[in-house]
Amino acid sequence: MTKGSRGRAPVRIAIIGTGGMAHTHAAEYARIRGCRLVAVCDVDRARAEAFARKFGVSEVYASAADLLARSGAQAVSVVTPDADHAATAIRCLRAGRHVLCEKPLALSHAEALRMVGAARRARRVNMVNLSYRNWAALEGLAGAVRRGAIGRVLHVEASYLQAWLLCRIWGDWRKTPALLWRLSKRHGSRGVLGDLGVHLVDFATYPAGPIARVHCQLKTYPKARGNRVGRYVLDANDSATISAEFANGAIGVLHTTRWCAGRPNRLFLRISGSKGSVELDSDRSTSSYWICAGRDIDPSAWRERKARAVPSIYRRFVTAIRTGRAAQPDFARGAEVQKVLDACVLSDRRGRPVRV
Repeated sequence: MTKGSRGRAPVRIAIIGTGGMAHTHAAEYARIRGCRLVAVCDVDRARAEAFARKFGVSEVYASAADLLARSGAQAVSVVTPDADHAATAIRCLRAGRHVLCEKPLALSHAEALRMVGAARRARRVNMVNLSYRNWAALEGLAGAVRRGAIGRVLHVEASYLQAWLLCRIWGDWRKTPALLWRLSKRHGSRGVLGDLGVHLVDFATYPAGPIARVHCQLKTYPKARGNRVGRYVLDANDSATISAEFANGAIGVLHTTRWCAGRPNRLFLRISGSKGSVELDSDRSTSSYWICAGRDIDPSAWRERKARAVPSIYRRFVTAIRTGRAAQPDFARGAEVQKVLDACVLSDRRGRPVRV
């Protein structure tokens, strides 16, 4: 149990970091009854003030320290750049606030474990925004695997593909800081592995179980003259392949890239077992998954399965604060995923498989 905030009064929430993803947090909180966004914070005060005007927020701060000292917010969404997640979240927890942190939880497993420890000591609700857990299809597929619908898990295929290095569907990355920083280690990015791989690992292991060993290759391709745009050195990886062995004995391949024309933002997962297969393709549906099992195996027929809707992570966060009952995915889960990502980086550096 965590220390909740029981009662009928609205749960008061602050957002630290008012970049692109913060707009999603604010819009999602606005949809939740009994929840109120009361404060925002950004080192760029002008940006924070514009954000506050857009969402009708009265309290604006230029530092997390000021917000925590002066605001009555009970909970905080940490939507800072990746490199600031750990320090900001830990500071909020020590100040007695519940925390929903953007992904990746941290830049290393060791850093993530410090966040887990801080959350346990504070006994506050702690969650990481692995946003594809909001998809009914993933929950439905995971439930089918847990029920034994495909027997013993033997093989896993998973991919997360984006196209924005080739097209302008989200804007011209050469002129868009919100995209450029994701290509630069100096700006706190761990490349496509840290940005998309964090989702990909959670997406695959939530239904299939933990990964025990990885053999990973990371690749950074030339994208501009001198591989630089202004102050951004374009040195973060933009493609990754992972050959994985799961703790249950299954093997699989996970891969991700930003170079896939025609796939603006597509996640795919297929899990094959001793009695059948299940798959999820976000370009087809995020509310249904498909299964081939039982009498459908011989004719190779796939049947669509509609999945029950699940509450969003934002709603789970607010409910957990109200009830004092922990919700998933929490910091411990974020640390598990980060451990796999760290092993991937080490495997790429050594050029061989490593244990997670």
